[in-house]
Amino acid sequence: MGFSEASGPDRALSSDERPFDHTPISLNDLPETPTRDRNIAATAWDQAPGVLLTLGEDLSGKPEAAFKRRIFGWLLWRAGPTRGPCRYLALDPADLTDFYVFELGDEQAAGGKGPDGEWHCRFRAWKEALRDAPRV
Repeated sequence: MGFSEASGPDRALSSDERPFDHTPISLNDLPETPTRDRNIAATAWDQAPGVLLTLGEDLSGKPEAAFKRRIFGWLLWRAGPTRGPCRYLALDPADLTDFYVFELGDEQAAGGKGPDGEWHCRFRAWKEALRDAPRV
């Protein structure tokens, strides 16, 4: 990280501060790791299925879904602010009808079914279920 007298230390923008990039993008161009300067909008992806495009439609604040990263081969998207309420969607890039949703909100609304068929109340456990069922 650098330092500028005028602005202080350089830092990566937090996920919620990053602007949405609506530049068209294909499956092969979705990065392996998170982007640090922007959020790739779901509407920019040329193969975005309906479940992704409507992921945050009933969330207030930041309803547009953003690409987060590839995780164990799954495409991970999030609609809503980082600390919630938000929804994560893990999509199989080879079969866009194969997906799992994790809801992060109040304690009663938190959780999601993983590819192991189990309901996970903790986000970490849900991601571990993705790890245990990797996609290519």
